[in-house]
Amino acid sequence: MIEFKPRKVALDPVTHSPIILLVDADFRRMIPIWIGQSEANAIFVAMEQIQPPRPMTHDLMKNLLSELGASVLRIEITDIRDSTYFATTYLKRRKTVLAIDSRPSDAIALALRCSAPIYVSEEVLSKTTVVDLTLEVEEGDKLLDVLQSLEPDDFGKYKM
Repeated sequence: MIEFKPRKVALDPVTHSPIILLVDADFRRMIPIWIGQSEANAIFVAMEQIQPPRPMTHDLMKNLLSELGASVLRIEITDIRDSTYFATTYLKRRKTVLAIDSRPSDAIALALRCSAPIYVSEEVLSKTTVVDLTLEVEEGDKLLDVLQSLEPDDFGKYKM
């Protein structure tokens, strides 16, 4: 497992669907994960540390876990099958660790709110588009330059 961090919520240039862009800790690799609009909003709100006037769904999840004495240990994006990403959210309550099947977008939104690490398996990296961020580009927003250089076929077709 390799730790990744959310870098940006963007739009797929072909389908105009939201994508969460994850980068590794060394800022050498980036992967896109296609997500739903509401999940994109939930991730964006957490990334920008915006406090909504009322709890959003993932805030409610965090609050429920806290009240139950549980915490989010980590999330792992573990597989891609039939163009669908799979993740597991690991919770801890007392001495018990629970592995909960999750959509990556929901797991990321929750992890951001709980300051939990996000990991991606080598298997996922071997099955998805991995953007090499070490490519020589002009200074500036390296991420934007790399994204603009991608062709539509580089994104493939993924289900949310």
